Amino acid sequence: MKTQVAIIGAGPAGLLLGHLLRAEGIEAVIVDRVSADYVLGRIRAGVLERTTTDLMDRLGLGERMHAEGLPHDGFNLADGERLIHIDIAGLTGKQVMVYGQTEVTRDLMDAAPERGLQIIYGAENVALHDIESDAPYITFTKDGTEQRIDARFLCGCDGFHGPSRQAIPASIGQTFEKVYPFGWLGILADVPPCNHELIYANHAHGFALASMRSMTRSRYYIQVPLDDRLEDWPDDRLWDELAVRLGPNAASHITRGPALEKSIAPLRSFVFEPMRHGSLMLAGDAAHIVPPTGAKGLNLAASDVAYLSDALIRYFRLADNDAIAGYSDKALARVWKSERFSWQLTMLMHRFPDSGAFDRRVQVAELDYIASSVAAQTSIAENYVGLPL
Repeated sequence: MKTQVAIIGAGPAGLLLGHLLRAEGIEAVIVDRVSADYVLGRIRAGVLERTTTDLMDRLGLGERMHAEGLPHDGFNLADGERLIHIDIAGLTGKQVMVYGQTEVTRDLMDAAPERGLQIIYGAENVALHDIESDAPYITFTKDGTEQRIDARFLCGCDGFHGPSRQAIPASIGQTFEKVYPFGWLGILADVPPCNHELIYANHAHGFALASMRSMTRSRYYIQVPLDDRLEDWPDDRLWDELAVRLGPNAASHITRGPALEKSIAPLRSFVFEPMRHGSLMLAGDAAHIVPPTGAKGLNLAASDVAYLSDALIRYFRLADNDAIAGYSDKALARVWKSERFSWQLTMLMHRFPDSGAFDRRVQVAELDYIASSVAAQTSIAENYVGLPL
């Protein structure tokens, strides 16, 4: 099989890229090692920046998002009984959209056949070849038969553990990483949210987050030690702890219910440079991971795709090599700003096991400053809603 662009990974980054290329008449094929049902079963982010919603609208795929999603004008930082409201709409003139990553993925999947975007699921043993040439290709096994796709460019949208980043020689790549000494225990339940906007809480027991997927489905998280197990946290204990950490006002509005999904996720900050080598470009989690505190994971992947699709379109339409050459530097400039914001919010709202009284006093001073400073709130709002491309 031959195509202009072969995309490894059928998550939202790969699907968005494929749709943007097909909208410009550029040939693209997506391969993924797992099934479509497995992809849709992943429970991921739920807060979309303007960049992400604009891409869905640009593709004409935003109708369900606008009908079912929840536009939010702000969010809250809690510290004890104090609630600091960050008025995103008032400070930036923009909103964020609460709409689950699963729903974004479903919308992109459903539109693929009609728009001529081919997706090959169950592609095992994917390998990338000749990425330093102008004629790279991938091989994989499908139903026991080895197959090959020749392309002009390969795009790795296959996540942190995929083969794309590993295809770049160790002598070329550089890794930057910070591993945090705790994880997030999350619960998804079909209950109404305790507040109409998200609450990020700093408590003596650790961080907590009250979020939602809809007005009838809530997503909550608490900070836990990395060696905690799900068996340590039956539903009742988790609900009790959420009530303590989120504070009395939020606790009075929490509706309890059985977990639809419960998991513990480690937190890390990770960046791989460069995001392009030869004819291979990386996007999304293949190149970077952010702690979920700043709601940047999916949104950062979407901004990568915006830059990458523009570069590929300019190459195929205008024979513009400069856009391809500049993709990595352009994407990384925004990546590092998002990494900074996610790290900053993580440091502010979590309790670290090795921190002492001084560190806590600094957190309180920073929260005091945010509560009293329009400039500080504007900076947070600008970063949360998404910096311009």
